[in-house]
Amino acid sequence: MSRTNIPAQRTAPPTTTDRLPAAGDAAPRPADAASRRGRAGAWAELLRLPALPTVPGDALAGAAAAGVRPGPRTLLAIGSSLCLYEAGMALNDWADRAEDAAERPHRPIPSGRIEPSAALTAACGLTGAGLLLAARAGRPALAVAAPLAATVWAYDLALKHTPAGPAAMAAARGLDLLLGAAATGAGTRAALPSAALLGSHTLAVTAVSRRETTGGSVLAPLAALATTGALTRLVTRRRTRLPAGRRAAAAPGLPGSGPPGTTGVLAAALGAAYAATAARPYAHAALNPSPPLTQRAVGGGIRATVPLQAALAARSGSTATSLLIACLVPAGRAFARRAAMRKVSIT
Repeated sequence: MSRTNIPAQRTAPPTTTDRLPAAGDAAPRPADAASRRGRAGAWAELLRLPALPTVPGDALAGAAAAGVRPGPRTLLAIGSSLCLYEAGMALNDWADRAEDAAERPHRPIPSGRIEPSAALTAACGLTGAGLLLAARAGRPALAVAAPLAATVWAYDLALKHTPAGPAAMAAARGLDLLLGAAATGAGTRAALPSAALLGSHTLAVTAVSRRETTGGSVLAPLAALATTGALTRLVTRRRTRLPAGRRAAAAPGLPGSGPPGTTGVLAAALGAAYAATAARPYAHAALNPSPPLTQRAVGGGIRATVPLQAALAARSGSTATSLLIACLVPAGRAFARRAAMRKVSIT
């Protein structure tokens, strides 16, 4: 009797879907984790995250100038400011991608780490988010946020390399402060002087930044140094006429009134901190207008924005808001140190 040959059953090698997961399979591969960290670092560089601590003080100083304590609408105004600020940063690099390819090939877009379309999409999305948050804060806030967004886009796309560039950037900072005042519902008229002072500082910083890649400008740092001195003197002098809400809170015997001269001393201290942060790098850039020292001058001017905002709040008679803004100073320094270690520019 013949024997039936039964073929031996072959065991197919396990596929990816059949294989039981081994311990540690869920953990990302080192290459993937490094790639994600690289993308996150590129976006942090594109959006200039180390400069973010300079933004919330705009709305807070605006609320202080209007004579109103910060509230939920102030938080919405701060969120709107942050979104519009970052939209401007993304749009700036998208608009300058050809120039950066020649002068700053290490930037995220010319180096290929971020696609130009992604940067433009981010700018559009952040602008929309900023306007939406302003609308949630009320119609007066949206009425300020809309021209603020238009100014940001006009600066990056058309005005940056024209004589009107520094003035446009100054207007954007001033409008950002007015956004905080408008969100309180108390109007923006009382905040106009503070907006003008903050805009003057921004005008000086922007004028210096126009030569940060080439250097060679002595006049711009000298003008910024003179502006810093004038602003320091102005912010250390308390306003002779406070907003109505602030006058009521400062009446003798009422809650919220501090010891006489408290805000004056605070404004003087913060004004000195502002001058110390901005004046020294400006002086160095004036003596030696090389690109590295000019870039340091721009960075110093940007960091000096926070003590200036705090001094403006103190000048308006708001001690609590002034101290709240001043708390952002160490955060800005920490961000700047980390940015320097990772070679991420604040400018």
